Amino acid sequence: MRIVASRRAVAVIVAAVLSLTPAAPERAAGDTGDAATREVPGLREPVRLVVDRWGVPHLYARNTDDVFLAQGYNAARDRLFQLDLWRRRGLGLLSAAFGPRYVDKDRAARLFLYRGDIQREWAAYGPGTRRAVTAFVQGVNAYVDWVNAHPEALPPEFRRLGHRPDHWAPEDVVRIRSHGLALNAYPEMLLAAAMCSGGQPAVRALIRLEPAHEPQVPDGLDPCAVPVDVLDTYLLGTTPVTFDGVAVRSAPPSSSPGGSNAWALAPSRTATGRPILAGDPHRATTAPALRYVAHLSAPGLDVIGAGEPELPGISMGHNDRAAFALTVFSADQEDLQVYRLDPDDPGRYFYRGRWVPFTTVREEVPVAGSTPRQVELTFSRHGPVLKVDADRGLAFGLRTAWSEPGTAPYLTGLDAMTARSFPEFTARVRRWGAPPENLVYADTSGAIGWVPGALVPRRPGYDGLLPVPGDGRYEWDGFYDGAELPRVSNPKSGIVASANEYNMPSGHPVRVGYEWEPAARKERIVDVLSGSTRHTLSEMARLQFDKVDEYARRIVAALRDIPAGDDPDTAAALRLLRDYDGTASVDSPGAALFEPWLSGRLGPAFLSQFVSPAVAARVPHADIRQVIDALERPDRWFGPDGAAVRDRLVQQTLRAAYAEVRGRLGADPAAWRWGSLHQALFSHPLGEHVGPIPRGGSATTVDASTYYPGAYRSVSGAAYRMVLDVGAWDNSTFVSAPGQSGDPASPHYADLAAAWSSGAQVPLLYSPAAVARNTESVVTLVPAASGRG
Repeated sequence: MRIVASRRAVAVIVAAVLSLTPAAPERAAGDTGDAATREVPGLREPVRLVVDRWGVPHLYARNTDDVFLAQGYNAARDRLFQLDLWRRRGLGLLSAAFGPRYVDKDRAARLFLYRGDIQREWAAYGPGTRRAVTAFVQGVNAYVDWVNAHPEALPPEFRRLGHRPDHWAPEDVVRIRSHGLALNAYPEMLLAAAMCSGGQPAVRALIRLEPAHEPQVPDGLDPCAVPVDVLDTYLLGTTPVTFDGVAVRSAPPSSSPGGSNAWALAPSRTATGRPILAGDPHRATTAPALRYVAHLSAPGLDVIGAGEPELPGISMGHNDRAAFALTVFSADQEDLQVYRLDPDDPGRYFYRGRWVPFTTVREEVPVAGSTPRQVELTFSRHGPVLKVDADRGLAFGLRTAWSEPGTAPYLTGLDAMTARSFPEFTARVRRWGAPPENLVYADTSGAIGWVPGALVPRRPGYDGLLPVPGDGRYEWDGFYDGAELPRVSNPKSGIVASANEYNMPSGHPVRVGYEWEPAARKERIVDVLSGSTRHTLSEMARLQFDKVDEYARRIVAALRDIPAGDDPDTAAALRLLRDYDGTASVDSPGAALFEPWLSGRLGPAFLSQFVSPAVAARVPHADIRQVIDALERPDRWFGPDGAAVRDRLVQQTLRAAYAEVRGRLGADPAAWRWGSLHQALFSHPLGEHVGPIPRGGSATTVDASTYYPGAYRSVSGAAYRMVLDVGAWDNSTFVSAPGQSGDPASPHYADLAAAWSSGAQVPLLYSPAAVARNTESVVTLVPAASGRG
């Protein structure tokens, strides 16, 4: 079903997603909010669960143990299938529910579990983390017990797939690492393949490194020995699960460059004289949403915002004094290792002058409807072995910072969310391990700031851009202390902004990495913020929805002197693009040609000049910075006849793109619309979706959208946006698409999709009075009577 964002959109969206399961039984009344009370084992005292008009749960408890237990209970109440699938995928237990076709994915996932000392793991986080996680899991399990005792209340996915949710252990939350964002194993594989096929020119075409740097091939590495499928097991183990009927498939490598936006304005920059903090993380657009908004209130704790539903606490939001948001910080936390195998015993590899054995772990994978399968997991001293090339006598493994204690994704945020000053906040995120994040901050004193959080390896003598021999010559020398990373506090400009750009100060002694996102979003944000000292909340929401693409404007400017030749389609394409203002709006005819040309034609054609087809097939997207440089300085890229080569490249790719778009949208370019091609689908693992929703934006607009070239389905973007009025908290707003609930029968499953599509936001209410005025339902969670559950 096709939908558009309009006044009728919410009703249409909900009607579409209700088709997830025909004639689904009604949920038990006690789980819809219709009942006044619910007994919950483990609670010490009653907790009030108040759900507002937008589906946000406000949990009011008399102690913090109870509030985290209630958070887990409510997360399961709203997102049970999502939580259960996250746990099964992460622990390698899909086969236990869905049968033998999942064994390979289960084996791959188990390679990336935390396998270190569990006491060191708990000790690496802030005080109280283990207790909070334990209470949260107890709440999840309490709801699992309830729904298993009331199977008529099972979410429809369980009935459709024929399984039941399982209990959690607190260790599950910290052992699962594969849902976090990690860098840079995939680029290492690509750079090795590029170096093999085309040397330094191919590497330069593949990615712009910042600071400027020429990768060096580590001594002892043959780049041509690194196969392009070396990370297939890694991808199998770390990508989400989707189903086609009941058949699983692994998601392909993302076409998204990732990223997020966040900024803070000092009081001198706002109309109210209070700071404003805005954040919109860019991740996959899914149904249910990746983020879940909640409000946790107990003595000593009063925090609201978004986190991931399977984790306790809040990672983006505010307490009663301080606000915080995050974006990806491009710290290199991974190294591919290449091992030389013993010709007489391939169970050994060469390390520091001798042959040493791999460690093999044998585990039993339970399989629904069949006998358990035995799988072997192989590890070197550095981490999991991903692939063995017996013909070459090589094995390939991975070392990751996220195998270290304290790197369960986002869990450090549980401690940081209660900080009440920037020094306190920076002290708490000093131990932040993974994923690497820029943390943007503002508080009611008027302070604003930025500090990165990441466990960054020390790599003496090598740059980490290519795989390295695993023979002991390229070892990490520990990690930088978080206090060694830079930070910014109360800048004179009154602006702190982050959009995944290269942001390490010149000359800083810590070498974090070289692979950063283009600066276009950051430059646009700062340009808009610098234009006024009277910014309002609504202006910040509009900026999050901004679709001006400065990089597109540069590319269009480069077309001025390129001749059309004799082809009428090329001439028509050039006329259309020369009139394109670079604003990738949903109604733009220019964007409807520019984006298919850039992503599907020009970018790949540029890469094909330098890298082999096998490498190009693995590249999610060409680096737009290098494409622009080639258009503006063709002689540097294509040699003495560079301008002619560039012109032919533009003409040929424009002609093909014009023909493609004409075939899709008709013969009249004036009637073309970018949103007719580019559409968002909030996809459910079972193959259903919310949408399609016509979509504007590009990979380099503030309202970022990345999509599959040729299909133009938007696969990632800012599904969650928030704008916080620091100190006047009830004025704050958010949107989390498609909605708060994971139940397709809930009115909150897709009720925010239309607002998201139009750039609107809804209130993020904080004070008890404001919540009371907008209450939709109230449930009192009470301690279970002895012997009951």
